[in-house]
Amino acid sequence: MTLDELKQVTIDYYVNLQRIKKADTENNPELAYQLRVVKNKLASLGIPSEEYEM
Repeated sequence: MTLDELKQVTIDYYVNLQRIKKADTENNPELAYQLRVVKNKLASLGIPSEEYEM
């Protein structure tokens, strides 16, 4: 997998988690944790997560 492919997969995963968060009406600690992890991965790839937040 190339770096560009890795970036795209990570962005797609983050966006999907954002959709789940928007649809989820309850407190979900696992979802919150996964979002934090992916935000850190995006940051390590030099991608600002704020551009993809809903």
